[in-house]
Order: sequence, then C-alpha cells, then structure tokens
Amino acid sequence: MSRIAQRFADLKQAGRKALIPFVTAGDPNPEVTVPLLHAMVAAGADLLELGVPFSDPMAEGPVIQKACERALKHHVGMHDVLAMVKAFREQDKETPIVLMGYMNPVEVMGYDTFAQAAREAGVDGLLTVDMPPEEAGDLVAVLGAADIDPIFLLAPTSVDERIAKICAVASGFIYYVSLKGVTGAANLDVDAVAHKVEQIRKHTDLPIGVGFGIRDADSAARVAQVADAVVVGSAVVNRVAEHAQQPDKINEAVCELLRDMRAAMDD
Repeated sequence: MSRIAQRFADLKQAGRKALIPFVTAGDPNPEVTVPLLHAMVAAGADLLELGVPFSDPMAEGPVIQKACERALKHHVGMHDVLAMVKAFREQDKETPIVLMGYMNPVEVMGYDTFAQAAREAGVDGLLTVDMPPEEAGDLVAVLGAADIDPIFLLAPTSVDERIAKICAVASGFIYYVSLKGVTGAANLDVDAVAHKVEQIRKHTDLPIGVGFGIRDADSAARVAQVADAVVVGSAVVNRVAEHAQQPDKINEAVCELLRDMRAAMDD
C-alpha cells in the first residue's frame, strides 16, 4: 500500500478528513521550503503538495504565478525540488508528498529518469496539470513501476465519460477543481461541490480531494463535510507572500491558518 493510500485509510478509520496544503518549492527562497513542510505537518497537514516552479503556470492565478517567479529568481528547478523532498524525508518518512506542476520539467528529465529520481527522493504522487489522460499512458506506466501515484484533475464541466476515463488511470486520490477558472478564484458553492463529488464517487473508490476557492477555516470545514480531502493553495501561498521579506515569520503565519482549518474540520 502506498503512503497516500495508507494515509487515507488511517484517516478514514479515525473518522477524519485530509488537510492538504500547497506551497511552491523555493518560495520565497530555497532555505524556507523544508522547514515549512515540517511546520505544516506539525500544524495538522496530512499530505503535502509541493509545487514545481514553472515559467508558464497557466492554471494558476496571480498568487501562485508570483510564487513561481520568486522561486525562479533562485533558479529552483526539478532537481532542487527533489533534493528538498529528500531532505524532508530525513526526518519524516510517513507524510505523503505530491509534486504538482507541468509536464515540461518532467519531459526534460525523461520519464524513466524522473520516476527513478522521484522514488529515491521519497515522492509519493505526481499531478501534472497539462497532461490529459488520453496522452498519459506511458507516464502512468512508468510512475506505477516506481510506486508513484499519478493524480489527475476533474473540473465542474467534466461529464461522466470524462470522469470515468480519468478515474480509470488515476491512483492515490482524485483532485476535483471546485471552480471554473484559475487558482485563487472565489465564489465557492459547496452544494455544487457536493453534487459533483457524488457524481465522481459513482466511478471510483479513490478518495476525492477538493481544491480551489478554499481560503479559511469555514470554507475548509464545509468542504470537509462532502469530500475526503481539503486542498488549500492560494490562501497558504498568500501567507508566504505577505512575509517574503521576513522569512522567519512565514512558518507561524502559515501554521496559524492550517491550525484554524484543522480545528474547524475536526469540530
């Protein structure tokens, strides 16, 4: 059983939902990332999403776009991200880590080379925003051989045929994008999320995580009532950005938000 599957199984047995924060690796500088990952786990994170900086993050809103820009100023690339995961694993061998990003850095390394390096570093899952399931066969096979879960996105506009196709190739969990548009968008409709999650469950037994539009403890708690995991990205990255010039304050700023979310989700 993969670390991701084990974590969701443990949470289900405990009657709890997963809190999955996202940060961009190397934002605002490379020295911040690994201590921040540990701090987020201590604050209640169950899984971690680590963004791979990319120069054209087309699915991201301004908040995460700027995070990529800050990281890229330090020339943070895929090899650096994998080194951060490896450093994290020196102290934490249990918390699952999912890399989230775009295909270009993976293509540059090559599927086999990437999968081997990611496995050795301790990566558990890969979510590539711009890889459709129709073209993912080779990548899914290579990741599976390396015990890395390929994770795919579903959208509000996804029809049953599309949902079935993605669920057939995904593992780990399904990431449902709760809003049309880019990360950081507003107007979260939890009733609509609940309806879509119910539709997705007809096609898979995998846990379903919901992201986009979750910005505070209240929205996290409401989504946790209908999904298996709450993914929070822009709200966390906003806290990083607010203290980019004072990195020593980032951990507490981020963890304050996560502790509030964790408490509301568990209440």
